[in-house]
Amino acid sequence: MAINKNHEFEDLNGIKCAVVEKNVSPERVGFLKQLLEFNNYTVVIVPTPPPKAAPAVPKEGETTPAPAPVASATFTVGVTNLSFNAVNAVFGRMLRTKDGHIVTLAYWNQKDSVSHDDIPYFEKE
Repeated sequence: MAINKNHEFEDLNGIKCAVVEKNVSPERVGFLKQLLEFNNYTVVIVPTPPPKAAPAVPKEGETTPAPAPVASATFTVGVTNLSFNAVNAVFGRMLRTKDGHIVTLAYWNQKDSVSHDDIPYFEKE
C-alpha cells in the first residue's frame, strides 16, 4: 500500500516494484534507465496498460465493430528497491550523474543536459 501518491508500488512483470514514473515516453525511459542503473537500482519497464473504458453500447438495430486494441506508446518505470522514492532521491541528493555531479530537479526533468549542482534549486531562474 502506498504511503502517499508519491510512493506507489505495483507488480511489474511479476516483480514487486516502487513506481518511478508512469506514462513515460520511450526517450524518457532511456534516460531514466541509464540514470537509475548507474545508481545501482534494478530497473523494470513495462508497457502502460490501455485505459479501462466501458464498451460502447450500440443503438437498437446497429452493429458496431469491436475497437482494435491500441498499442501502448508509453511505459511504466519501476525499481525493485521498494524504499525508492523519486522525490526523496532528487531533493535528498541521493542520485549521481555519470560525471559525478548530484542530480538536480532540472536534470531529472531533462530541462538541463548537465546537472548544475553548485546552484541551489531555489536560486535557479
